[in-house]
Amino acid sequence: MEFLIRSSFVFRELLVRFLIRSSFEMTKFGKTIAAVFYMRQILILLFFFYPIGGVAQQTDVVDFLEIRANLTVIPFQKSIEGGIHLKFRTLKDVDSVYLDAVNMEKTSLDIDYRSVKVETSNDKFWLIGKFKKNQEYKTSFSYQAYPQQTLYFTDDQIWTQGQGKYTSHWLPSIDDMNDKIEFDLNIAVQGRENEIISNGTLANMQFAGDMKAAEYQMNHPMSSYLAALVIGDFRKKEITSASGIPIELYYKPEDSLKAEPTYRYTKEIFDFLETEIGIPYPWQNYKQVPVRDFLYAGMENTTATIFSEAFVVDSIGFNDRNYVNVNAHELAHHWFGNLVTETSGSHHWLQEGFATYYAHLAEKELFGDDYFYWMLYQSAEQLKELSDAGKGESLLNPEASSLTFYEKGAWALHILRELIGDDAFKSAIRSYLEKYKYRNVSTEDFLAEVRASTAIDISQWEADWLNQSAFKAMQAFNSLSKSDFMDRYFQVSSLRSGPVSQKIDALRNAIESNNDFIGQEAVYQLSGEDRFVTHFLYEKALDSDNLYIRQAVAVSMDGVSERLKEKYEGLLHDKSYLTIETALYNLWSSFPDDRERYLNDTERIIGFQDKNVRQLWLALAIITEGYRTNEKTDFVKELRNYTGSDYSFEIRQKAFNYINDLGLYDDVVIDNLIQASVHHNWRFRNASRKMLSGKMKDSDIRETIEAKLDQFSEKEKQFLNSKLKTE
Repeated sequence: MEFLIRSSFVFRELLVRFLIRSSFEMTKFGKTIAAVFYMRQILILLFFFYPIGGVAQQTDVVDFLEIRANLTVIPFQKSIEGGIHLKFRTLKDVDSVYLDAVNMEKTSLDIDYRSVKVETSNDKFWLIGKFKKNQEYKTSFSYQAYPQQTLYFTDDQIWTQGQGKYTSHWLPSIDDMNDKIEFDLNIAVQGRENEIISNGTLANMQFAGDMKAAEYQMNHPMSSYLAALVIGDFRKKEITSASGIPIELYYKPEDSLKAEPTYRYTKEIFDFLETEIGIPYPWQNYKQVPVRDFLYAGMENTTATIFSEAFVVDSIGFNDRNYVNVNAHELAHHWFGNLVTETSGSHHWLQEGFATYYAHLAEKELFGDDYFYWMLYQSAEQLKELSDAGKGESLLNPEASSLTFYEKGAWALHILRELIGDDAFKSAIRSYLEKYKYRNVSTEDFLAEVRASTAIDISQWEADWLNQSAFKAMQAFNSLSKSDFMDRYFQVSSLRSGPVSQKIDALRNAIESNNDFIGQEAVYQLSGEDRFVTHFLYEKALDSDNLYIRQAVAVSMDGVSERLKEKYEGLLHDKSYLTIETALYNLWSSFPDDRERYLNDTERIIGFQDKNVRQLWLALAIITEGYRTNEKTDFVKELRNYTGSDYSFEIRQKAFNYINDLGLYDDVVIDNLIQASVHHNWRFRNASRKMLSGKMKDSDIRETIEAKLDQFSEKEKQFLNSKLKTE
């Protein structure tokens, strides 16, 4: 009964705040005069209560226990209104503590908690009172925020990305991984069709008119950066792990046929990690949701992983670009990062290195030993190249690159496991997770559990893999050489510098082995060689039923000979969008008389989420003389449309590239390019800005932009004004 009463109160509070929003806007001016006096009082409080010369981390002063937030998300304002119910324990006698809150405005304070005053600064809510050591306190207040980052509004979706310390842009919280808090988020939004997804268990859902509210509850504490929400039109598939954990797999309605290949092996990954790690999944449920224009591949928000919709694939796309590795990586973080969390960036490998290693192990379980060793080899090559260039990094360097934290971290664990053996390694992992669950850890905490699990001296391993900046390539090579597959691969790869006439038999045997990686290596060695000598080897490769050996022919062959034409044309029907895209371009380039046939054969193929095959098809159809001349205007229109904000940045970036190559700019494309230049995804934004700089060298385009400057959004105007001054 208490639950029902509390839930009703939560919803009423959300609904009332939503209904009074308009009147709040109307009374802003009337509040301005009073605000002047009010700010003077705040300045006095700031002087007496706020530390001078910056604010230190406060984990030795206060422990925040619970944050219950009632949130109303307002899409058309790109804002959020919230009510915070807070419980905390002070660890010392103190007169003020704070929540991080970037550019937020307090709108009210609950009168039931007058003993705690709440005041604001640019990036904090200060809680002021006579707090005593080891006593618990509660307070409640409301706020409004217009987040400039972390909470993103993309088309018909809303989602968060609080990586590290940015949740405070939309939710008052703690920008410190060392304070773990139990979050219960109650989220309301307009639109009954919207799914509302957040951390924990969906405890209640209510409706009022066009408003929908969802109440989520967590059972355990977590770091603030792992709090999350997603709002959008989604459907879901529900499965259950072998241990009984409910798993929800979300997808957009139009992607219903892609749900299975996108989430393929999810249950197997979940069950494997629970068994391999030896500690049950430590949270009450698990959800995964793909979103548009995400900043990274994925993010392991506790119980609610968000990932890029670029990984939403059909069964053909699965062969080239699937979600399996990211799926396993983000799930592994629920032990390594979410259950036990680094104390600082110096120990970041404890999260990323572990998640990467266990993702490799999951793929080994699914795809076999050869795949596992191949992935290790690929990362070793990258790490060796970095190290040989004098840019190697210690795993304990907080400024190290992702390659170091992720892949060198995984290698360190792989070598450690070989050194101390499976039993000792698994024992150390179990002890480490049990001892420090829901706590923060350092590298020394992990090493202490390793030392306790084995009599083998690990000091040299520490020196080589944790402290040494150089990558231990010889140790990696010796480890890889334990694989018969890698031994055979090294034998074939060692032939690269030799003349093709002296290695024909070896390359033929490699192709006929039908091994993905050895066969590809043999094909790659044919590139640039005399076609008279290599012709029959290419035929062998094209006759193979191995998708990846055939793909190697597509991506490595420079032009297609008449003798190979018929066999090469078969690549247009392979179950690979990468192969089809490459083969279409190569055939179109090599055989002008057959261009119409190739275009007709591939017209209905879309490709990956970024429409790679379709956009190439449009570009080729536009420039092919005599091909469907009366439809070329439609082809150009479609390609230009893909540059607009109705599409994801992956689609837009590819379209901009084709538009640029073909010189198909018009005023709408330029406007879209300007909008792209202030996009929240920095890679897309930077690429768009570079392209726009090139176009603004054209005086006509520059003058057109200047003439309609007032038509752009404020963000776009600020960017353009800055650009017009500097270029």
